[in-house]
Amino acid sequence: MNRRILALATTAAAALLGTLTLAPTASAEKTDDNKAAAEFIVSEAQFGQMFPNRNSFYTYSGLTDALAAYPGFSNTGSDTVKKQEAAAFLANVSHETGGLVHVVEQNTANYPHYCDTTQPYGCPAGHDKYYGRGPIQLSWNFNYKAAGDALGIDLLNNPDLVQNDSAVAWKTGLWYWNTQSGPGTMTPHAAMTNGAGFGETIRAINGTLECNGGNPAQVQSRIDKYQQFTQLLGVEPGGDLSC
Repeated sequence: MNRRILALATTAAAALLGTLTLAPTASAEKTDDNKAAAEFIVSEAQFGQMFPNRNSFYTYSGLTDALAAYPGFSNTGSDTVKKQEAAAFLANVSHETGGLVHVVEQNTANYPHYCDTTQPYGCPAGHDKYYGRGPIQLSWNFNYKAAGDALGIDLLNNPDLVQNDSAVAWKTGLWYWNTQSGPGTMTPHAAMTNGAGFGETIRAINGTLECNGGNPAQVQSRIDKYQQFTQLLGVEPGGDLSC
């Protein structure tokens, strides 16, 4: 073979090999998944204890797969703070979903109400497709768009992903937790990592209806679950539990 042709063929083969090796293998992806699960402050066994009656949709692997979207979650500060934040997130999630039983909002009569027609992008999936779904019950077309934009997933046009893909559902919960302050003054993530306390996570999620005496029974329900989960993780709950 002509030396130049041979050299070109060798170069092309090397380039192809380099290209092929850039794609992660299934075993490498599995290793990454195992690493995320191993690093999460809540073990799979503890997760099972927290949610003994959970819907099979809410998998532990779905949660750990979602963690890469917000690497600071339950991974900021001391081990105490990490455990407190994980317990706070999961306690609020438990309250919102009846112990991870409900994937979607139960009151179907509300479904058509979550389309804000004043938004320029409208409701392309249908006026009744932006109801509460997932661990923090993502709702409204503008929240589906904002969460999707942040996560790189087209949830505005494909809202069903939140109830069909466990990792996507968990990511939307983590999106709210880490980036949204709702009716509060800080994100739930900030509340747990800056020492503001569990009460401020309630304010950020549903403070308009529950805090300042609005619904003390609901607030207490969240607090009780948080105290249960911190005890299970072997950490003190800290102060400022109510809002």
